Amino acid sequence: MEYSPPPLFKQGAPARVKATVCALIAVVLLFVDARMGLLSGVRQVAATVLYPLQMAALVPREALANMDDYFSSLSTLQKEVQALKHQELVQARLLQQAQFQMAENAHLRRLMEGKQQLPVQSQMAEILYDARDPSTRRIVINRGSRDDVTLGLPVIDHAGVVGQVTRVFPFTSEVTLLTDKDQAIPVQVLRSGLRSIVYGRGNTGQLDLRFVAQDADIQVGDVLVTSGLDGMYPAGLAVARVTQVEKATGSFGRVVGQPLAGIDRNRQVLVIMSHNPLPPRPAPEAPHSAGRRNMPKMEPVPQPPLPAAPLPAAGTPLRCFESFCSSAAEE
Repeated sequence: MEYSPPPLFKQGAPARVKATVCALIAVVLLFVDARMGLLSGVRQVAATVLYPLQMAALVPREALANMDDYFSSLSTLQKEVQALKHQELVQARLLQQAQFQMAENAHLRRLMEGKQQLPVQSQMAEILYDARDPSTRRIVINRGSRDDVTLGLPVIDHAGVVGQVTRVFPFTSEVTLLTDKDQAIPVQVLRSGLRSIVYGRGNTGQLDLRFVAQDADIQVGDVLVTSGLDGMYPAGLAVARVTQVEKATGSFGRVVGQPLAGIDRNRQVLVIMSHNPLPPRPAPEAPHSAGRRNMPKMEPVPQPPLPAAPLPAAGTPLRCFESFCSSAAEE
């Protein structure tokens, strides 16, 4: 009985023999190529033919590498964008602070120049916040009674009058702005010298000159300054600029002004520490009766003595005439 495998499963030369033969062929080819250079053309042809296959085989690796680079670049760019945005915000905040400090320094310089030009003593104060009452125009400053602030002291800035101290606490004070509806200031037109009184108009932020005659010499653009007649504000402080003049049909016209001071803009103000001195009032005179002139005092005129007359008889009627009495029988 024959146990040989079928033709389909017949094995050729052993694997060792095949490996040995292939190794010998490889060594011969290496020797021939190194010594004679006969295989360079074959190598170029093979590289040319196999190049598309190499590129096709490298496509998945390049795709993965490019995808990794894309996502890593995207993440890096997002981080850089976030860092740049944060840096931009920081720079913007610093720029705003620098601009605010520049504006504040310029305002402080103007305040110091105005303080040097004032003929009275003053001190600088900072506005802390607005008053809580929305129906009034008031602010709170960081100067109080411990800083010798008293009621009625005027408050100004580099451009003009801001208001007047109306309430004093130990560490703070409340200032009523000149635009408050309960505030009034005697003013004078700088161009013509016309004197009047300016009143606040409340939340509108404007001023009103009331009881101005129709023929009053006042024009749009005129500057109103304090007249100093109230004894509170020094004379010559800028108050407002006339923005509207209306000639009414009645006895008085309507004049509207815009404050020159930075009421809603600045943080620092000047408190004038002394009132404007006024001359003493004259001594009151003695009251006089209405309709009589001040005539010198005269001695009373003595009355003449009455003439002697006998007493009337009993039962006779009497009549009075010119301060003496007579009986009916004598008539």
